[in-house]
Amino acid sequence: MAQDDPKTLVSTEWLAAHIKNPDLRVLDATWFMPDVEADAVAAYNETHIPGARFFDIDEISDLRSELPHMVPSVEKFMSRMRAMGVGDGHQVVVYDQQGVRSAPRVWWLFKLMGQDNVAVLDGGLPKWLAEGRETEDMAPIIRDRHMTVRRQNHLVKDVTQVSAASKLGDYEIIDARSAGRFTGTETEPREGLRSGHIPGSKSVPFHDLIAADGTLLLPDALRGVFESAGVDLAKPAITTCGSGITAAILSLALERIGKTDHAVYDGSWTEWGAFATLPVATGEA
Repeated sequence: MAQDDPKTLVSTEWLAAHIKNPDLRVLDATWFMPDVEADAVAAYNETHIPGARFFDIDEISDLRSELPHMVPSVEKFMSRMRAMGVGDGHQVVVYDQQGVRSAPRVWWLFKLMGQDNVAVLDGGLPKWLAEGRETEDMAPIIRDRHMTVRRQNHLVKDVTQVSAASKLGDYEIIDARSAGRFTGTETEPREGLRSGHIPGSKSVPFHDLIAADGTLLLPDALRGVFESAGVDLAKPAITTCGSGITAAILSLALERIGKTDHAVYDGSWTEWGAFATLPVATGEA
């Protein structure tokens, strides 16, 4: 079992012990790929951890962008959190219905907005249910709470910055997609995207960071996965994936091993793979 850290990752045991804390806010941040036939909201309405609010990754985003679930404006994030009763002084725990899949994206988004007291629930709802812990099907009573936001711009990169990093090699660009998508031997799940990877990037499929029981690997094992993939941990890192969701799993793993100089490429392959002017590499890293 991983060591509990309310700024990165907490166990189901930790959450059960703190579940009645009035300053705790639990968020269900489940998100499914577009080709997956599942309804995250319906599943939340049927069963969720007591007191949990649903965090809609697609809606709490920049809807002006053609890219999916890009980072929302500070004003929109503040407004949505106030409406959810999440604000200053709260300890936030984020989980998802798949284990450790989309919750890290919301953990990272809170960090981007200057919020430190936020953690991912290790093993997510599947582990909570497997242990026979309490659930409910009623939405919590919401009371407005102000949130002070200070956006941390160093935690996110755009396509221009990633393109420069790819050319200069001054960052390690780490890709969370499957090995087949990275090498270009698998078709992308989104139509119209080329296959392959950002030149100079390294492949660390997010599944490699997850233990058999659905929890994140322990820090020493996480470090070993990155090093075996050829990642130079002395360099600052940029994490990427299909659309910026599982990249945050890499970011969480880096944070767990004590590496803080990392950022997410928000547009990820949905942006890079769509533009013919951007170079694409295939094969192994």
